[in-house]
Amino acid sequence: MAVWQAHLERLMECLRPWRWLWPPMALAAGLASFFLVERQQWLGAMLALGMLMAWILLLSESLIGRLLERRGYPALPRGVTAFIAQLIHQETLFFVLPFLLATTVWHSGQALFTLLLLAMALLSILDPLYYRMAERHRWLYFAFHAQCVFVVVLVTLPTLLQLTTGQSLVLATVAMLLFSLPSLMQLLRPLSTPRVLAMLALLPLLAGAAWAGRAWVPPASLWISGSALSPAFVRQARHPLGSTPLTPAALTGQGLYAYTAIHAPRGLNEEIVHVWRHDGVEVDRIPLAIRGGRAAGYRAWSHKQNFPEDPSGDWRIDVMTDSDQRIGVLRFTVSDDREAATLADGTIQAPSGMPGLDIRGLLPQPASARDGDR
Repeated sequence: MAVWQAHLERLMECLRPWRWLWPPMALAAGLASFFLVERQQWLGAMLALGMLMAWILLLSESLIGRLLERRGYPALPRGVTAFIAQLIHQETLFFVLPFLLATTVWHSGQALFTLLLLAMALLSILDPLYYRMAERHRWLYFAFHAQCVFVVVLVTLPTLLQLTTGQSLVLATVAMLLFSLPSLMQLLRPLSTPRVLAMLALLPLLAGAAWAGRAWVPPASLWISGSALSPAFVRQARHPLGSTPLTPAALTGQGLYAYTAIHAPRGLNEEIVHVWRHDGVEVDRIPLAIRGGRAAGYRAWSHKQNFPEDPSGDWRIDVMTDSDQRIGVLRFTVSDDREAATLADGTIQAPSGMPGLDIRGLLPQPASARDGDR
């Protein structure tokens, strides 16, 4: 065992000068998994599985170390374990970035979550700041660690197990809490009854806070690849049709179709909701079922006919998961002034995505569809 540990220490020393290659390699793996989920599902799933296996190794490191010590073997040096932990943190953060960047609704609180992960990724490659945090600010380091656990489960499970975003979110929260226990126990040493009770009281609070903030978490496996508003719809072709300014008379007479092409991983069955809001007030919720695997989106639409007597004002259609995570937003204005009213012309518009970078354009165009009507 001592010989193997010596070999491992020498290997770590040999790798240190080349560790700058690890973050771009992890980013490339994340991009590959992102695109291969559609074209080579098994390969994308294997990359995600490899990501999870690395985390299982890291999370079991302290347990393995204690078992070795009980059998009389020396534990791995702290420098080696810290270096391995840094590599896995880098691997995680750069792996999940393509998923988060592609699915974040940037004019919402989700932008803060993704920017936080981006800041964490940068911190993980700045050795002086990373190791200062690990040595001097243990509570912050453990929070960093727990957040990495959260995002790796959130991103990989829909690919590996075809779980919905809501199911993945619940499991990611549970995993974050479970893997936070050893860290919390180390922070509370020496353990005492009051400290243990405080820890047990803190865990439900952390779970509640994570669930309450779910609207700020991007649905890492879903995004809108195209959207449109139209006064009519060709159901056989599953395509918006017609053109009209959105005046109160036009909405009262024929209603309005909201069309969204929603991308989902192959094999995933998910329920989404079109939430219609008038001047910020919810007036209708229309559930739609989608199935994953369509190259550029599963075409879904809702048809709203029951409008208020005076529908003038600003309207918003939030496209949400069943766990209230926002996938995208459609906005329009209803006005008696035809110049001020939004023109619903059935033009399918691609989402803006990141300014100057639309990685979703690399995917093929839509192939098949699904509809909802109300």
